Amino acid sequence: MDVFPVQIQEAIGYAADLLRHARHAIVLTGAGISTASGIPDFRSEGSGLWAKDQPLEVASQLTFRTHPEQFFHWFRPLVDSIFSAQPNSAHLALAELERHGFLQATLTQNIDILHQKAGTKRVIELHGTLATLSCTQCYQQYPSQAFLTAFTQSAKLPFCPACGALLKPDVILFGEQLPQKALQEAQMEARQCDLMIVAGSSLEVLPVAGLPMQAIDRGAHLIIINNTPTYLSVRADLNIYADVAQILPAIAAETLNHG
Repeated sequence: MDVFPVQIQEAIGYAADLLRHARHAIVLTGAGISTASGIPDFRSEGSGLWAKDQPLEVASQLTFRTHPEQFFHWFRPLVDSIFSAQPNSAHLALAELERHGFLQATLTQNIDILHQKAGTKRVIELHGTLATLSCTQCYQQYPSQAFLTAFTQSAKLPFCPACGALLKPDVILFGEQLPQKALQEAQMEARQCDLMIVAGSSLEVLPVAGLPMQAIDRGAHLIIINNTPTYLSVRADLNIYADVAQILPAIAAETLNHG
């Protein structure tokens, strides 16, 4: 059991109190929630994915269309780490809060399927998912595991069994629009909630970064749990600058023990 400084312990108690009294609580998660599962985030100095590569050079729609082998070369180690990853204590804590009725929806910027692996039922994937691939010609969709496992082992690009065209992971690349259905659902949740928890997101990528603003503009409480401040830290009811994999389980335990 983690022992926290008094200030953080008080913050955990306040967060649990807000959760217990919320009518409609939701969470927005970013890459920081999955680093404890071995998946690198994008912006951490030295270890983030963008510390080594320029995003527009490797992870853009243009690169995928014109130099797919360059995209897949960059994507290969990420695929490997995602498929071997298991949910960490933060994912499990959110699933537990949902199971007991304290959390109504999980909005995520992540493509790693770890919320679903942890048991969360209502997940809105704003940046797509690695669970499926779609054909770039006939648009047939396939579960990705077999194709991408073969790709990580042989480095051979995945092609459609039906028409032979290249398969694209159903993740949102730079230059692509977010999936409209997911974005509309997320905006509806942001407008309906009376509590939003932001966990492991630097809130730097629009339009997702604007969702907490939609919530607080309608009177919702805002809790931000992240290693570093965000642009909305000054508007939040509570900021906890600490590891989400430690803080979220503590908040869930406090909520459930006094629920």
